[in-house]
Amino acid sequence: MSGKPPLRAVFFDRDGVLNLDHGYVCEPERLDWIDGARQAVAALNAAGVKVLVVTNQSGVARGYFTEAQVDLFHAALQAGLAAVGGRIDAFYVAPHHENAVEDRYRHPDHPDRKPNPGMILRGLADWSLKPDETVLVGDKGSDVEAARRAGVEGLRFRGGDLLAFLRENLGERFPS
Repeated sequence: MSGKPPLRAVFFDRDGVLNLDHGYVCEPERLDWIDGARQAVAALNAAGVKVLVVTNQSGVARGYFTEAQVDLFHAALQAGLAAVGGRIDAFYVAPHHENAVEDRYRHPDHPDRKPNPGMILRGLADWSLKPDETVLVGDKGSDVEAARRAGVEGLRFRGGDLLAFLRENLGERFPS
């Protein structure tokens, strides 16, 4: 027994964790799933664990794509998950960057942009979660740092099969 409370939610970074990071990905036709990602999400859903995505999307700030295009990509993620009985309960997006081409996205250090914990803190509040009931899975140090700042355990995923990674790293907290 780990002594930790049951897992009620998993925060996932998007690019590099759920889908391959091709660099500023927003076109649904460029959605390539990480091995085991859809199955991992479906297993969490089946066990009643919330799946929340926290993603920096500076491509919006840089003018590479729009928030509407990000929403379309997220709809494609949902469709791909639905095919295996999975879903993402909420998406939290930080479209900000200090060098944004549009003023509304320009911020030197936005509280939502990882490594800041704003998106995680909102997810905790929105879903009435305690930090120790959650974990964050990200592929970058900034993801793990954002989790630390929010009081959430952060796991660094370095590629491979996400389902196997979660089983190994969450142990008994991962639904069987």
